[in-house]
Amino acid sequence: MARETSEITERISLAGIDAANLLGAGDANLKMIQHSFRSRLTARGDEVIITGQPRELEMLTSLILRLREKVESGAALTERDIGYAIDDLRQQPAAGSSRERPAGLSALKKLIKPKSPGQENYLEAMQNSDLVIAIGPAGTGKTYLAVAAAVAALNERQVERVVLCRPAVEAGESLGFLPGDLKEKIDPYMRPLYDALYDMMSPEKVNRFLANDIIEIVPLAYMRGRTLNNSFVILDEAQNATKTQMKMFLTRLGFNSRAVITGDITQIDLARSDSSGLIEARNILQGVEGISFAALGERDVVRHRLVHHIIQAYQNYSGNGGAAPGAEGGPAD
Repeated sequence: MARETSEITERISLAGIDAANLLGAGDANLKMIQHSFRSRLTARGDEVIITGQPRELEMLTSLILRLREKVESGAALTERDIGYAIDDLRQQPAAGSSRERPAGLSALKKLIKPKSPGQENYLEAMQNSDLVIAIGPAGTGKTYLAVAAAVAALNERQVERVVLCRPAVEAGESLGFLPGDLKEKIDPYMRPLYDALYDMMSPEKVNRFLANDIIEIVPLAYMRGRTLNNSFVILDEAQNATKTQMKMFLTRLGFNSRAVITGDITQIDLARSDSSGLIEARNILQGVEGISFAALGERDVVRHRLVHHIIQAYQNYSGNGGAAPGAEGGPAD
């Protein structure tokens, strides 16, 4: 079939940037983009030359300029960055149109930026809603971005304190047989929350905030009876909260408070997966004004590339009739 005669050509200069970073080894990045479109892309000298139909050419020009901007910022482009950029571009309602994206979260030690379209939507939800429920598999940044949002809100004096909690559910090991006092027994369950805090703030500041109850890290069971005003509250690993605990948590919010609930409904450690308060909350609270849901999937995984493939393999196994453990509620995305 002959190509249409209305093809046009666009040239994009790579002068002044690390062209090898943008193009990839052996032009691998360019070939990956080429594989996803009908237009022809070639690198010649310090230019990328695009030839194709006007509408697709406009999309590709926008894509290359976005990647060029990323390289100019000093970032090293990865295959995943290219894939995200292509997917995000295709989701835009029209070529060249773009909604304003969340710039990032200013934690005390660093500027934390979303790394995927799903994370962008999650961040936007936290900026615009008082209650956000984020559901997705391991490695998608649910906890990390929630803690970053809480630290940013504290830093900007939007709230007076941050409360981080998790259900202390026994996942194959009994609390009663662990050594130490209650705090020492509970701390291993809270370690991911500590890790996120120390990545965003100096140890001295974290320890001072913990000592002064500006930041609290507590088991979910200890939230009963409290009313939290002027607070940013996070319930992590919420798939392991029972239905009663979830309702209790949701009713703790006081004046000028915000909450984020995160969980992975494919990893439920409760005796019965159908008792998960996260699944019930997702079903009951859909459509309630002021509550946003963020669905994260395997394409939002920001850990080792194998994690993405592992999650996809488990989802395929479950979808083909395999009995993947804790798969109540179906794939998280």
